[in-house]
Amino acid sequence: MSDGRCLCGNIRFTADGPPKWTSYCHCQSCRRHTGAPVSAYAGFETSKVRFTGELSYFESSPGVRRGFCSRCGSTLTYEGDRWPGEVHLHIGAFDRPEALAPTGHAFADERLPWLKL
Repeated sequence: MSDGRCLCGNIRFTADGPPKWTSYCHCQSCRRHTGAPVSAYAGFETSKVRFTGELSYFESSPGVRRGFCSRCGSTLTYEGDRWPGEVHLHIGAFDRPEALAPTGHAFADERLPWLKL
């Protein structure tokens, strides 16, 4: 079980079991959503994640919604029609992010050329 929260603590989550996968995402949408040069996600089955507090959502493109805390603005989730039944949680929001090292890269062709991982 892995726990996490937004910056202000208004929204907390628990994810049961290990993630299906972990990955960096280099897409422009994730960069704009987080303000970071790369995002890191852990993908879980939606049924294995529970939230307390109410997430706000933004539809960033057709079939994609991103969850965040409306109080502090923390980015927390990604859900897309492309991955039904999954919720992707930002690794940085976990209480123990060091336990969720990314093992892959999504949209590597959009990686910023100066970013070295």
